[in-house]
Amino acid sequence: MDRKTKTAFARRLRRHDTKAEALFWHEVRGRNLAGYKFRRQVSIGNYFADFVCESAKLIVELDGDQHAEMLEQDAARTEELESYGYRVTRFWNGDLFENLDGVMNDVLRELELATS
Repeated sequence: MDRKTKTAFARRLRRHDTKAEALFWHEVRGRNLAGYKFRRQVSIGNYFADFVCESAKLIVELDGDQHAEMLEQDAARTEELESYGYRVTRFWNGDLFENLDGVMNDVLRELELATS
């Protein structure tokens, strides 16, 4: 996929985000989480990462129920993303809805570990 096509696809993903993605974005956009800057639907290699904090080299992936059947694909995805120097952390959408504060605390802990 060329750069122009990737950009258009990323824009489409951002316009049609899931409820979980919208909730997470609300929590982190505008450096709202301890001053860390996040971008969403970022093209890295062959994939689009849900959320990326470049300064911490951290990718946050939000997984819906369909990912329970995609463990091997997700492992390959994580491996490729990590080959670019990122750490990948995953959360189930249900965890985000049921324990938003806990998830955000976990993300903050990951950010602080990466930048300390």
